[in-house]
Amino acid sequence: MLDKNGIAKRIAQEVKDGMYVNLGIGIPTLVANYIPEGINVVLQSENGLLGMGPFPEAGKEDADLINAGKQTITTLPGSSIFDSAMSFGMIRAQKVDLTILGAMEVSENGDIANWKIPGKMVKGMGGAMDLVASAQNIIVAMQHVNKAGESKLLKECSLPLTGVKCVKKIVTELAVLEVLPTGGFKLLERAPGVSVEEIQKATEGKLLIEGEILEMNIL
Repeated sequence: MLDKNGIAKRIAQEVKDGMYVNLGIGIPTLVANYIPEGINVVLQSENGLLGMGPFPEAGKEDADLINAGKQTITTLPGSSIFDSAMSFGMIRAQKVDLTILGAMEVSENGDIANWKIPGKMVKGMGGAMDLVASAQNIIVAMQHVNKAGESKLLKECSLPLTGVKCVKKIVTELAVLEVLPTGGFKLLERAPGVSVEEIQKATEGKLLIEGEILEMNIL
């Protein structure tokens, strides 16, 4: 199985040269640490940042430089800082090529629930609503099962939805999966040491398995 950094490493392989990429709160923020060498991307944060770098080293944090999750970050040469209105203008105008989000649940149709658990206090949906409505490509970084061992890749989401039929790919501690346009999860890769049978058992939604499923390469 992968840990959170392993999930972020695998997702970083999906980032292509020249992309503008939004990193959501949680596991997605770790992707900034693993952008492959030689790949030039511009990382965007909806609180008004372009050109984020990896997390700062201990003792070198600047409390005035934070991402949307209020974590301290670094900036790269050529970075810019602006207000959130301009940032959301970029998102709504589809200037972001790839959005990487965390999720509580994803359905086999590509629906995503990532903002509210009924009965618990939350500040609101935040930027996720705009991101899922405007993004051309959404990859989800999430745990395959919850703390009780129950699948989070479902036939239908049980939690309030953030967006409908918007997720294209999912990377979990167990696998890489594509959400098919016709519905269902297509298994693309399995985590090192994880069997196809384990992934089947952990997936409630429809799972398509074709041919040999290779292990992820996250070295």
